[in-house]
Amino acid sequence: MDKLRFAVIGCGFWAPYQISGWLEVGGVDLVAVCDKNKSKAEQIARRFQVPRVYEDAESLFESEDIDFVDIITGVESHAPLTFLAAQRGISIICQKPMAPDLDTARKMVAECRSRGVSFFVHENWRWQVPIRKVKRAMTESNIGRPFRAHILYANSYPVFENQPFLKEQEKFILADMGPHILDVGRFLFGEARRVYCQTTRVNAEIKGEDVATVMMLMEHDVTVSCELSYASKLEHDRFPETFIRVECENGSVELGPDYWVKVTRNGITTATRQLPPAYSWAMPSHQVVHASIVDCNANLLKALSSGSAAETTGEDNLRTMELVFAAYESARTGKAVNLDG
Repeated sequence: MDKLRFAVIGCGFWAPYQISGWLEVGGVDLVAVCDKNKSKAEQIARRFQVPRVYEDAESLFESEDIDFVDIITGVESHAPLTFLAAQRGISIICQKPMAPDLDTARKMVAECRSRGVSFFVHENWRWQVPIRKVKRAMTESNIGRPFRAHILYANSYPVFENQPFLKEQEKFILADMGPHILDVGRFLFGEARRVYCQTTRVNAEIKGEDVATVMMLMEHDVTVSCELSYASKLEHDRFPETFIRVECENGSVELGPDYWVKVTRNGITTATRQLPPAYSWAMPSHQVVHASIVDCNANLLKALSSGSAAETTGEDNLRTMELVFAAYESARTGKAVNLDG
């Protein structure tokens, strides 16, 4: 099978890891990179031996024959770039969050649908090895129906060192980490029927909220509590891990620090350590996150190559974005938000 030709738009902090993930999967040929800051694009091109560099997306689309584009820019440019690619019939992969507001996200999905263009969101968090194990344990361990769950993301990793623009975001942790954590809730428990949220800002040097607690009533009456924090000081918060506890009719599943997954049934607990693959290009502090890029990309590439179903289509991720903005609405009004479906 011929390799799929693609281009990357956006050559900032995340781009080297996303590109390395594609190269790890294989079956692709990166033919061009683009960034408004040409020196950034040139640095990426030299590092990954990319033949052509562009400063604007229109020139790239006019000049290159590509199968798909990977958009790795700031959220404010996701929609314009998506529309440009869709108008040319180019398949699209967009980084999260899909859009800065729900109306824009809906327009992006509708535009790609109307033009018959494949549109995916690179939502890699659900592809983490230990989180996939939690999902399997829920269905394979005979512990019955889940009725309550807790998902915790809390760490004091210096996120602003690599992404200083986050300090200026009016919407911060729910917009930055909410797409990941609320998507994990959907991945594990299905769609939400009701959302309630409270937020606060602990760090006085930033504009947006850095702590959020989201309560969701999922289908089949599963109650899920999601806690997100960049302000917590915990013993286990050195790395961006996600901790999960699921209570079921006949037992429980727990994902704890250092990738340990414990399954309890009939009073007996078994534990296995679900280590992510160790890739040489991944940051040691982000091994589980960066490793999930590979599995996410592999799923998207299979869909692009064969037309098979991908997990994180734009249509699917729109449901996650509905949760994110419902959480903001709840935090603003102090009231729960009911969702359709």
